[in-house]
Amino acid sequence: YHPSIFFHLSATVKYQTFEEDAPGTVIGNLAKDTSSSASSSRNSFRMMKQFNSSFIRLRESDGQLTIGERIDRERICKHTLHCLIAFDVVSFSKEQFKLIHVEVEVKDINDNSPEFPRKESSLEISENTAVGTRIPLDFAVDEDVGTNYIQSYQISVNSHFSIDVLSRADGVKYAELVLMKELDRETQASYALELVAMDGGNPSRSGTTRINIKVKDYNDNSPVFDRSSFSVDLPEDAPVGTLLLDLNAEDPDEGLNGEVVYGFGHQVPPEIRQLFRVDRKSGRLTLESPVDFESKTTYEFDVQATDLGPNPSPAICKIVVQVQDVNDNAPEISITPMTSITAGIAYITEAAARESFVALVSTSDRDSGANGQVHCTLYGHDHFRLQQAYEDSFMIVSTSPLDREKIPEYNLTVVAEDLGSPPFRTITQYTIRLTDENDNAPVFSKPVYEVSVVENNAPGAYITTVVARDVDMGSNGKVTYKLADTYFMGSPISTFVSLDPASGSLYALRSFNYEVMKQLELRITASDAGSPPLSGSASVYVRIVDQNDNAPYITQPALNNGSAEVLLPRDSPSGYVITRVEARDADEGVNAELSYGLATGEPSVFSVNKATGEIYLNQVLSQNVDETLSVTVTVSDNGRPALTSTATLHFLIIAGSPPSDRTVYQPGGGEEVHAQWDLSVVIIVVLAGSCTLLLLAIILIATTCNRRKRDKSGDDSDSYGEKGALERGRSHVEEVAHNKQALTSVFLSPPLLQGYSTLPGYGNGKEAVRPITIWKGNSYTTISARDPAFSGKDSGKGDSDFNDSDSDVSGDTALWACTNECKVLGHSDRCWSPSAVRANAAPSPAPTLSSFSSLSKTASLPRDPHRRDNYYQAHIPKTVGLQSVYEKGLGAAQAPKTIPSFIHAQPPNTHLVPATKEKKQLPHSIKPTSLN
Repeated sequence: YHPSIFFHLSATVKYQTFEEDAPGTVIGNLAKDTSSSASSSRNSFRMMKQFNSSFIRLRESDGQLTIGERIDRERICKHTLHCLIAFDVVSFSKEQFKLIHVEVEVKDINDNSPEFPRKESSLEISENTAVGTRIPLDFAVDEDVGTNYIQSYQISVNSHFSIDVLSRADGVKYAELVLMKELDRETQASYALELVAMDGGNPSRSGTTRINIKVKDYNDNSPVFDRSSFSVDLPEDAPVGTLLLDLNAEDPDEGLNGEVVYGFGHQVPPEIRQLFRVDRKSGRLTLESPVDFESKTTYEFDVQATDLGPNPSPAICKIVVQVQDVNDNAPEISITPMTSITAGIAYITEAAARESFVALVSTSDRDSGANGQVHCTLYGHDHFRLQQAYEDSFMIVSTSPLDREKIPEYNLTVVAEDLGSPPFRTITQYTIRLTDENDNAPVFSKPVYEVSVVENNAPGAYITTVVARDVDMGSNGKVTYKLADTYFMGSPISTFVSLDPASGSLYALRSFNYEVMKQLELRITASDAGSPPLSGSASVYVRIVDQNDNAPYITQPALNNGSAEVLLPRDSPSGYVITRVEARDADEGVNAELSYGLATGEPSVFSVNKATGEIYLNQVLSQNVDETLSVTVTVSDNGRPALTSTATLHFLIIAGSPPSDRTVYQPGGGEEVHAQWDLSVVIIVVLAGSCTLLLLAIILIATTCNRRKRDKSGDDSDSYGEKGALERGRSHVEEVAHNKQALTSVFLSPPLLQGYSTLPGYGNGKEAVRPITIWKGNSYTTISARDPAFSGKDSGKGDSDFNDSDSDVSGDTALWACTNECKVLGHSDRCWSPSAVRANAAPSPAPTLSSFSSLSKTASLPRDPHRRDNYYQAHIPKTVGLQSVYEKGLGAAQAPKTIPSFIHAQPPNTHLVPATKEKKQLPHSIKPTSLN
């Protein structure tokens, strides 16, 4: 076999083999047939599971193809000229994947003989049948194809009949019986013929059938069709009952001899009878069952018309039905992954190179033409794309490097759409899952760990835990810890600390001594369990923290059993430095800061410098001092708790003076006092100072706010100060009013109740009036207003200028208006007040509206210079009737010219409203006075 290889986006290899070859027969070798000079690595092969692989076997080591079991071409490719077994093989190496499309053509062998549907058939032919008449015969069937199919027919030798071999539209060969000589029933009433069908194989195979012909007495005329053949196009989606043809055959005979009936010919197979129906009387050819273009595209059969006379001679009409394809099948998608554990999921390693093959997408559409052409699209992520492999197959390949740690899984959508109208679309979801590769080393949470351990720890004490993460999965992400093999102070580091390989916890194996080692340096490696393993490292610095575990030890003077002898000249002056005590402490920091003191001895004789340890005389030695003087010196560090060492010094008194080069200590001169402040004390002092400053700031802010509130409330109270003064003035006026009943009697009649009066000459005394008391500076004057036209009451709606029962000031009929004095004393915001007039003005006997025309419309209260000016207009409407009443009262009381009038009333709430200046002023005879 010689394969033909096509290399484009993928390789296609074609082989040929014959059916019925023995199992194990070698078809070809993919490794040899697809070898490339550029490829040096060894490839492996794997078959994609897309068909029954039992027919062909693949050896994965070298790609050898062999027959798995006997192949029956007629079973897998019935009536198909070219029989192909197609499958896909993946060739893969370390570098790349390669898709190989393999097509094995199964060649036909002549292993089937032609067969007729019936071993014997019968025909009736009228004796008057015309020479040349054709009579259809059963056609033979051969499962083979090509030259192995039926090539010819033969009939046994006879004197009246021959055959004509024809081919149908679908390529099937058949024979028709042709009458070559007139028949005479009286001469020979029947004929027995043998029909033989032969194929073109080598050797040839044949099949036979027996034809029994009976000659019948004739009917003069036979039916005649309008046409001898018809071709009909039938859409495959045509519904049952669709009319294909309305056949018509005419017979000129009369009676039953001219009555025509229709039906299928005897040789029409059952398949045709199931799909189509011919009405016996009308000849209407209709669809009996649905047809499918994908199953069969052409149907050819005969319809005969026969009269009902004796010895009828049927007329034959050939019908060819061409089934037209309709886009009634959606595309089918089959996805075959390179590696799959779960259905619907393809697996690919994250280390796959760009353009690596992932899965094979095969599409198919049972329709034909544009209806069967499929366009495939991949959606979901730009890390993968579709690459056409061949015809209707596509490869899903990677477009960029993959990283499982960033995107572990891709959900893709494959859309296949045909080119029909309207198009059919099929959507399939597919998942690509990345398998892990050991491409990430463990990473510590920080590169350097710095921890502290207090010295004198117990062996086995916990120090710290290091943490390393590996984002890989499974064994590739399982981390183990290990101490680097280093030495410290001549010993392996593993003798100082131990490391838990699973958790990364670090423990001390011994008690650490700060005075011996200040810091321990470690190197820890974290490794995963991948192949090959990857590792990362981090440094750990263990700092030993000092404890006050060493007491000071005295180095000078040299001690013997904790004591030392020092010579002291008797004639030493005061301040003479006898000796200097020196000490050391193995600790560091505050634990090594030393201070000196005297525990025993005469403080009046000896003193010690706390900082330097110098011991000196406080006074000159007396002559009767002992020969030996002893003191106990203490040396303490500043640790917590402090450790102390002591030494006893014996001063041996010797005669003579001290050497001249010895130091004499000057008290207060040479000693520097250093205040040793405790850090905690400093912190406390700083915090206390900060809190004090914060408290002072809060107090200052609160004081400022309170002062502003008082200033504001003082301003508000000033606006009401005059009101309070007027209220007090009003109370005083009321007191005076009770003492001045004589003045009010001018307006009151004796029989009436106190506080009420009728106005003489006004309303004829028939209407009750209400008294209004008016303060005239040093006396009261009471006037009355008639109800309901005049009212002195408040509406009860506060000081509003509107919606008051007496506040209507519209037009000239308005009766009420408040003066400033009226408002201060608490009257309604629209209360009435007669305007002041001259004292010598003559009272009008008949008051008219014009009598007020020359009066001032506004009145002003005296203004306090210490108050802020808030001005609100107080409009006084023109009042006629009340003005005359007021003038009478004013004349009777002989009020002074300079006293302004005040209305006395008792409202609950009042406001002071200074009047504004207008063009008209008060009469010159009226001079306002202060309320105070």
